[in-house]
Amino acid sequence: METAPKTGFWGAASANVLNMIGVGPFLTIPLALAAMGGPQAMLGWILGLLISLSDGMVWSELGSAMPYEGGPYHYLLEGFGPQGFGRLFSFLFLWQAIVLGPISAAGGAVGFAQYAGFLLPHLSHGGAVSIAAGVCLVNTGLLWRNIRSIALISIATAVIVLGSTAWIILTGITHFHRSLAFAFPPHAFAPNHAFFIGLGAAMLIAMYDYGGYYNVCLIGAEVSNPKKTIPRSILFSILLVAAIYLAMNISIIGVLPWREAMKSQAVVADFMARVYGEAGGRSITILILVASFGSVFAILLGYSRIPYAAAAQGQFFPIFGRLHPRGQFPYVSLLAIGFCSALACFFSLASLITALIVMQTLLQFAAQCVAAIILRRRKREPDDGYKMPLFPLPALVALCGWLYIFLTSGWVYIALAGLFLALGIAIFLLRARRQTSWPFVEAV
Repeated sequence: METAPKTGFWGAASANVLNMIGVGPFLTIPLALAAMGGPQAMLGWILGLLISLSDGMVWSELGSAMPYEGGPYHYLLEGFGPQGFGRLFSFLFLWQAIVLGPISAAGGAVGFAQYAGFLLPHLSHGGAVSIAAGVCLVNTGLLWRNIRSIALISIATAVIVLGSTAWIILTGITHFHRSLAFAFPPHAFAPNHAFFIGLGAAMLIAMYDYGGYYNVCLIGAEVSNPKKTIPRSILFSILLVAAIYLAMNISIIGVLPWREAMKSQAVVADFMARVYGEAGGRSITILILVASFGSVFAILLGYSRIPYAAAAQGQFFPIFGRLHPRGQFPYVSLLAIGFCSALACFFSLASLITALIVMQTLLQFAAQCVAAIILRRRKREPDDGYKMPLFPLPALVALCGWLYIFLTSGWVYIALAGLFLALGIAIFLLRARRQTSWPFVEAV
C-alpha cells in the first residue's frame, strides 16, 4: 500500500504563516488605533504576542502528543475523558468549527474584496460580496489535490507575502518620523475603565491577526516527524510573524499620522501612496491581494480536515469521512466548508472578526488550556514529545488572556456566543439521547 505524502517543517511553517499573515494586519491597524484612541494600541499587539506564545506552547504539547487530523477534536476528547465530558467538549469544538471555519475564511476573502476596492474605486457592495465569495470558491478548487502540491503552493505564496511585508517595513524605516509614531494623546495610559475596555478590543484584534499559528495541528497526520515539526513550526511562526507585525505597525504610523490612519479603509495602500504616489499604492495592493488569497487557502485547508476527522471517528455524518479516490483528501468536507465560506461573505469584516474570536474563546481556546493541564497531570509514562516549560504557567497565562478578551468584547457578542454554546449543548444532548450514549447511559 502506497504511503500518503506528508509535509515537512517548511511546508508546515508556511501553512501557519500564510494563515497568520493574511489580510488581517493590513486591515485591522485602523481598528486597533480607534479602539484605544492612539498609538498606545501597540500594547495590544505586545500582550497578544504573550498570549500567542503561551497558547502556542499549549498547542505544541497537545499537537506533539496527538498528531491527528482535526487535532483539537482529539485534544478535548482525551483531555476531558472519552467516556464522559470529553464527548461534549469535542462535539462543541466540531460544532463551532463547522461555523467558524467558514467565518475565518470569509474574513480573509472580505478583506481581499475591500482592498480590491482600492483598485476599483467604483466597486459596489454587491460586487465586493461577489469577489469575496469567488475567492472562497476558487481556493476550494485549488485545494482539490494532495498535500505535497499544497505544500509547494503554500511555500510559493509565503515568499510573496513575506516579500511584500519586507517592502512595507523597509519603506517605513527609510521614511520614519518618531514624532508621528509616538504622538500619544493626553492620558493615553491612564488606568481607567475606557483604557481596559479599549485594551481588550485591541488584544482581540491582535489575536485575530496572530491567529493561525496552530494551523499545522489541524493536519497533524499529514506532517512528517510531528513530535518535532509541529512545536517547531508553531513557535517559529509566532516569533516570525510577531516581529513582522510590530515592525510593520510602527513603520506605518511613523509615516501616516495615526489620526489619519485610523480612518483609512486601505491603510497600507494609503501609506505606500504617501511615499511613492498612486503607483506605489496600487503595487502594494496587488501584493496584499495575493496575501489575503493565500490566507483563505490555508484556512480552508485546515478546517476542511475537522469534519472529516470527526466523521472518521463516527461522531459526525459519515459522508464527511469520504476521501477522494486518487488525491486521498476529504473532498466532501472541503466542498461543505468552501461553500459555507462563500455564504459567510455577506457579513461585514468587523462582525466576522469579533464573532470568530469570541466564539472560539468560549467553545475551544479556554477549554483547551484546561485540557492540556489535565492531560499532563494524568500522564504517568515518559514521552519524548514537546513539553511546555514552567508548566502550568503558560497554560494559565493563555487562559487568563482569553478570558480577558472574551469579557471585554461587549455584551452582544458574549450573549450570541452563549446562545451558540447553549444550542450546541442542546443538539449534543438530543443526539446522545437518540443514540442512548453518554450522559443518558453509562459509558463503558
